[in-house]
Amino acid sequence: MITDILKAFLIGVCASAPVGPIAILVIQISLSKGHKAGFVTGLGACLVDTVFSIIAIFALALAQRIIEENRVVILLAGGIIVAVVGWRMAVSNPFRKVKAGSATKSISIKDFLQALALGFSNPGAIFVIFALFAFFGMGNSSPHDWKVAPIILAVSAGAATYWFCVTALLDHFRKRFKLQTIMWVNRITGAIIVIIGLSLIGEGLFRVIFQGMPLL
Repeated sequence: MITDILKAFLIGVCASAPVGPIAILVIQISLSKGHKAGFVTGLGACLVDTVFSIIAIFALALAQRIIEENRVVILLAGGIIVAVVGWRMAVSNPFRKVKAGSATKSISIKDFLQALALGFSNPGAIFVIFALFAFFGMGNSSPHDWKVAPIILAVSAGAATYWFCVTALLDHFRKRFKLQTIMWVNRITGAIIVIIGLSLIGEGLFRVIFQGMPLL
């Protein structure tokens, strides 16, 4: 059991490490609002990883089939959500209520919810979790086997630890940035997320137009 818990902790860390929409969002929030706000945003990603881990343990094969059967819809809907969040990041001004020379450290539930939206709308995220569970040889448990609870908690702990360390590091370097520099970071990261969203939409449209895949 100790070995499985350690594996699950590593799964949580590895699942959080890839640079995707959520990571970019956490970077943007950490640089503009500080460690606490960035960490709360990271906890949104942590919750997503936890939910995906539960699915991976109890219903891996079923979830994979459902996702494959509805992949076009997931790509299109997810792409739209990701693109909208990225656009809002690119055009927003996080310092509009802050005087020059100061920085806001407000924690907003909206940041947490944005991370949730990005996580659940990104079809790649759940496949990363599936791949990690398969790599570490975990999964296929009975839905009534509550011995997996420590494993699920370990995944959450791994993800939370990763985001805590990353946001703390970003907050440290944040003090060296000027407000105008952070503004450009917001715009660039927002634009990157928009591109990711458009690429998801493009893949979905490609499957419909050129491969003849049905929407439903």
